[in-house]
Amino acid sequence: MRWAASVANAFAIAASSVTRVAPPAPPPRPTAAGPYQTATDRPEPAPARTGVLVGIATIAMSFAALTSSLVVRQAASSDWRHFQLPTILYVNTLVLLASSVTIETSRRQVARRLSWLYLTLALGLMFVAGQLLAWRNLAAQGLFLATSPSSAFFYIFSALHGLHLLGGAAGLVYALHRLQRATAPAGATALGAAALYWHFMAVLWIYLLAVLTLRI
Repeated sequence: MRWAASVANAFAIAASSVTRVAPPAPPPRPTAAGPYQTATDRPEPAPARTGVLVGIATIAMSFAALTSSLVVRQAASSDWRHFQLPTILYVNTLVLLASSVTIETSRRQVARRLSWLYLTLALGLMFVAGQLLAWRNLAAQGLFLATSPSSAFFYIFSALHGLHLLGGAAGLVYALHRLQRATAPAGATALGAAALYWHFMAVLWIYLLAVLTLRI
């Protein structure tokens, strides 16, 4: 039986020399963001939102620089003239805050989204019209851009904010266009970016009104 023992030894040697191969890892499970996204991946921010955030940062730094200039100019000026702000400015503040509420409602309510967005646009244009009425009120008091440093800063602050708000109104019109003609995700993305910018405009105006009230 010597040949049987030799065969058994040969099988034992062959079995010990075989390399164990680990079973292949299962493929990544498909997720909502895409068929090849793994669990450690994170969704990238939308380009529209990123652009709005960059714009907000730029505008904030610009108005911060203007505020610093106002403080320095008031401290170093002997011709600084204090005057009472028109009452329409405080009414305008309520209008702008109401528009911030309507655009947030539009962002959250899909069924009546367009109606709320049209209302937001109307309130924004009403705010701009109110700023023009405030200018007419100051002109009736003899306060113009070149009357004094204080009146100059008022006109510059309100004009720049009004121009940026009109830019936000253009963004609302674009969001309306996307909601009416584009797919649901694309329209919602445009509306979300427009709402973020519009909320910033409301906060910025409250800040500017506080500065003007305290300094002018």
